[in-house]
Amino acid sequence: MDTRDLEIKKIDPTLYNADLAPIPHTKRSWGWFEIFNVWSNDIQSLFGYTLAASLFITYGLNGWAVMAAIILAGFIIMVLVNLSGQPSVRYGIPYPVMARVSMGVRGANFPAMVRAIVAIFWYGVQTYFASTALAILINALFGTGGGAQFLGMTAVGWFSFIVVWLFQLFLFWRGIETIRHFLNWAGPFVYVVMLILMGIIWYMAGGSLLSEVGNIFSGSGTYAGGPVAAFLGITGTMIAYFAAVVINFGDFSRFVRSEREMKIGNLLGLPLNVAFFSFIALFVTAGTVVLFGERLTNPADIVERVDNLALTVIAAVTFFAATVGINVVANFVPPAYDLANLMPSKINFRMGGLITSIAAFFVGALWVSVISNIGIAGFVNTLGAILAPVYGIMICDYYLVKKQKLDIQQLFSSEPGSKYYYLNGWNQRALIAFGAAAVFSISTEWVPALSFLSGYGWVIGAFLGAVFYYGLMSTSPLAVRADD
Repeated sequence: MDTRDLEIKKIDPTLYNADLAPIPHTKRSWGWFEIFNVWSNDIQSLFGYTLAASLFITYGLNGWAVMAAIILAGFIIMVLVNLSGQPSVRYGIPYPVMARVSMGVRGANFPAMVRAIVAIFWYGVQTYFASTALAILINALFGTGGGAQFLGMTAVGWFSFIVVWLFQLFLFWRGIETIRHFLNWAGPFVYVVMLILMGIIWYMAGGSLLSEVGNIFSGSGTYAGGPVAAFLGITGTMIAYFAAVVINFGDFSRFVRSEREMKIGNLLGLPLNVAFFSFIALFVTAGTVVLFGERLTNPADIVERVDNLALTVIAAVTFFAATVGINVVANFVPPAYDLANLMPSKINFRMGGLITSIAAFFVGALWVSVISNIGIAGFVNTLGAILAPVYGIMICDYYLVKKQKLDIQQLFSSEPGSKYYYLNGWNQRALIAFGAAAVFSISTEWVPALSFLSGYGWVIGAFLGAVFYYGLMSTSPLAVRADD
């Protein structure tokens, strides 16, 4: 179906607003470069760098095997997002509207709100971490630091946190085009600075750097489960890192001009981008061994040890841009649409973003003194595990049950008997499939005997969701045939 001339004629105002409506092809401005930068910004956070560097050290695996596992994970994620992104390219709809196809026009609110809660939590946390970069900059320029603390942050820390929060709010309030321009600037900029940091470290370390890279690449072979378990562990960890964006990738792909450009952006932005970024992390980490006698995987620690004002300033700006970038991709756009889907007549994209920002402010403000100390990460990871079967159900429904044919008009209709109304707006068979698969994906977070699956429990949970759903829908009178 082509959405160039699509006009929603008969709608339920409780299901529709302009931000949830299909975007015609004539109004789409994104190409492969924008999609590439979505992934660049998702990778280039402080945590992303630390994760990439740690994978070469933690598992004791040969460096080439680590790279192979990282690239394999990139290809797997690429396939997953190509599948979830295609319907939004084709029909121009965001993730929560796409969820109506399988979950029902009312049932879609459940996975949308779970995704929103996860994103709001991490939005607040990432806002705090972005503010630490600004605090580094202020302390470096003005020699401040220390002082009395309130809720675990100094006056400089609070000032930085509020400035970052307001900057993001301003960015988001300007709309998706301003977000696009920021991502297109931040992605390449962070790469340039990371290459400069690598060059400085290499220059300071001299010829010894390549020798240390060789030592790391040789691997220690100390991983308890053996090389196969280490390889699968690295692959699963990288998949889990990107899993949050996989389910709602349609929120971005709906702006892309063609499926081909989406796939090019995903190819460049995932396996190739992840491999290149990991190489940078490897070389910089090796250089820290030569210079400081220990493997430093946190970029902030590296910059602090180098003790160069110019580098500190550049690095602080980079860390700020990188962290705000991932906040936009993973933690702002999803809940803005998800909240709009909850009450479309009252909440649009901007209002959803404002609610997200206000709720996340309190999460970030209480992160140091309260939240980081009460083990809330397990709760949030559980919510993430809940989303795994939803992905499998959505993909199975679109490709195998609906045969890639949707009735856009009826996605905004709550009339009994309409295609996606099911039973009172809920697809009960989707809920049964979800519940059965979610037991497993949640167990990987809470059952010690399944803890070894926590890295790739998301993929298995998604697979089970698809299998259960297809089995239930193939014998169900509620299944919608492709020729209906």
